[in-house]
Amino acid sequence: MILSIRNRFTGIITEIVSGSVMGTVTMEIPGGLSLAATVTMDAIKDLGIGIGTAVEALIKSTDIAVATTEVSGLSIRNKLAGTLVGLDSGGAMSVARIKVGKDVELTAAITRAAAEELKLEPGTPVTALIKSTEVSFSAV
Repeated sequence: MILSIRNRFTGIITEIVSGSVMGTVTMEIPGGLSLAATVTMDAIKDLGIGIGTAVEALIKSTDIAVATTEVSGLSIRNKLAGTLVGLDSGGAMSVARIKVGKDVELTAAITRAAAEELKLEPGTPVTALIKSTEVSFSAV
């Protein structure tokens, strides 16, 4: 299957916190980074995932926000510090390429106005912000 989702990371499940309907799944992705996802308990069961299971995390670039200053006081679980390595801007939108680990790069689709307000340019230290509810899994 070919997907338009740009951010795809293979990793290993390190923790599952079960709930009555939803659960939180944490995985380790390359570079020793952690990524949390909130998914239904049915999905956890249907995928047959457990601690040590290899999965692929999928995140749409439109589900990633970018910060250029210290980030605290947010409920967002995934805060990946990195460096902006590229910025492609069009009429209304920009695509920011962020290196968050030795060999891990992700893309964030943000408005061009936001990119300009943040004064984004290659080399800018940034933090990629991803709500755990916006992370999906696929069995590997």
